[in-house]
This record gives sequence, structure tokens and C-alpha cells, in this order.
Amino acid sequence: MSKSITWMLLSLCITAGQAVAQGTISLKEDAPDRYVVEKGDTLWSIANKFLKEPWRWAELWKLNQDQIKNPNRIFPGNVIVLDRASGGSLALGAAVKLSPQVIAEPLSDEAIPAIPPNVIEPFLVQPLVVEVDGMNKAPRIVATEESRVYLGPGGNAYVSGLSDSKQLNWQIYRPGAALVDPDSKLTLGYEAIFLGTGRLTRPGDPATVQVVTAKQEIGSGDRLIASGRPTISQYLPHSPKTSIQAKAISIYGALATSEGGRDAVVAINKGSRDGLENGHVLALYRAGAKVVDPSSELSRDRAPTFQLPDERYGLVLVFRTFSSVSYALIMESSRPVAPGDVLRTP
Repeated sequence: MSKSITWMLLSLCITAGQAVAQGTISLKEDAPDRYVVEKGDTLWSIANKFLKEPWRWAELWKLNQDQIKNPNRIFPGNVIVLDRASGGSLALGAAVKLSPQVIAEPLSDEAIPAIPPNVIEPFLVQPLVVEVDGMNKAPRIVATEESRVYLGPGGNAYVSGLSDSKQLNWQIYRPGAALVDPDSKLTLGYEAIFLGTGRLTRPGDPATVQVVTAKQEIGSGDRLIASGRPTISQYLPHSPKTSIQAKAISIYGALATSEGGRDAVVAINKGSRDGLENGHVLALYRAGAKVVDPSSELSRDRAPTFQLPDERYGLVLVFRTFSSVSYALIMESSRPVAPGDVLRTP
């Protein structure tokens, strides 16, 4: 069924000297005159067609960053028009407006998300990390039904540490590789390898938990964490209010030395205690190398050296935080992200 919609993406004026948040927001020189929203678009990807810094579209909508919610709904079929008439130029200092449009055509009922939800969905419903002080406190499978080596769906696990819990639904995981801070060399936690889900069927110590789903085989020694899920509507991009200096620990689910590209998930050595929160955008930098002056006549170990500057090459969006570790989605990257790369407030 066709429906007529009058819709405004945003109305803004960019003038010389006008600053929004951390600086003037400017348009791309090749910004299109109009764009029809397509299925599979995200607010980030749409903004990338118009803005040099696409992650800052939320600032233009004057969203309340403390509540981080989006009052607008955008659907495939909506038309975004860049009005060049008011000011007549795309250069900084021209008045620029994205105007309301009236269209009459079939529209999808599925609103355009802020970022690709299918990419981070598994990471929202699964445990990602167990922190050091929580390892020994986590409920643990001490035995399996009929002493089976491994359990699948329908099998019973006997769990120590659930005697007083009223929680019915649990996630089952196995501690994986240690997450080591590249700077302090301290272990911040352990990667959680998601195995499946279970449901408490009989309290006690040990309690009986029936396996509901199994992504991998489940056995004695595996641990449980209460089911929980952050709200995806909160993941709108914004810059940290303070200066953040962090480093990439690893690419989730990969070998310690592996690199990752766009849409991969990177573990960061900073968390909520350092001021990181869901929706924070950080810039990626590759540390500059130290090179020996090639014109020096001194031996290599005595020749003067130059410290090359760090090179910015991408952006990440933090979508899940723990006390000392966070996880971020790689949104833009001109080169693979590697452990040890630097992340800063953009």
C-alpha cells in the first residue's frame, strides 16, 4: 500500500566560525543533490554520503547525548535532498539545508538502523569477557547427566554456585584467551567462548540446569553467566567528553596476532571505569615508526633517529563496555586493525 510522507532528515546551517561540539561540521565536496534511502542503509552510511565526519550526524539532530535516543524514523524510500539554493555553495560558510520531501510510493515498515544490527547482534546476546575478579565467582558445571563427556540440547548439567539464585535463564561459556593490557601487561580479563544456553530446572547445590541450545559441546568445568542484553537503540555515535587514549588488545575470536577489517570487533584496553560508554566513537591510529637518519655517517646504533607521526586510518564505535575492557565495531578502516594500534578521542 502506498502512503504519502512528509519527512525531514535534518535542517541545519553551517557557517564560517560556527562550531558544533568539537568543531565545525562540513559537507563533502561531492555530496549528492539527492539520495533515495535503500534497504540495507544505516544512518552512518547515509551521513557518509553528505558529511566529512559521518559519525557526527547525531549532533546535527541535536540529540540529548545523556539519554542517547533517536526521535526520528527513517525508512527505505525516503528521499534526502540537499538544498543548494540557500547560499548556493557547498563550501564552508554557505547555508546548507537538507529539505523535507513529499513522496508517494510503497515504503518498508523497517526503520533504518544507526549501525548494522546484524553485525553486532551476536555480541549483544553472548558473553564476551569474564573479568579477573569474576572468574572464581562464576557458577560452574561440576558434573553432567550420566557422566557424559559432553552435553547437547536436552542434557542436564549439575552446577555449583546457583543455590540461592532466582535467575532461570543462563548462558554457558568457556574461559578463553587472556586479555592482556599492551601497556601495563596486566591481565584485564578472559575472552568468553560462548557455548550455548541453559535453564534452571531444579535449585540446590549443585543445581540442575538443562541445556536449551548448544553452539559447541558443553561439559564439566564450563561456566555460567546470567542472560542479559543491552538495548540496540542506544548505539548512536558521539565523541567522548574527555580525552581517551587506548589500545587494541585483539580482534574478537581471532588469533592473538590476527588483524581485522571493517565490521570486525576489536577488544580495547579501556572500559567504563575509564569513561568509555556505548556509542562512543574513537579514531584508529597506527603508531609511527622510529627511523634512522639515512644521511648520517655514524654507525646505525649511534646515528640520530626520527620518530614518525602516528597515522589515523579509521574509526570504531564502542557498543559494549565492561569495567576495564570494551568492545567496538570497526566502522571505517583503510588498513587492517592490529593488536597494539592506538585509539583516541576523534
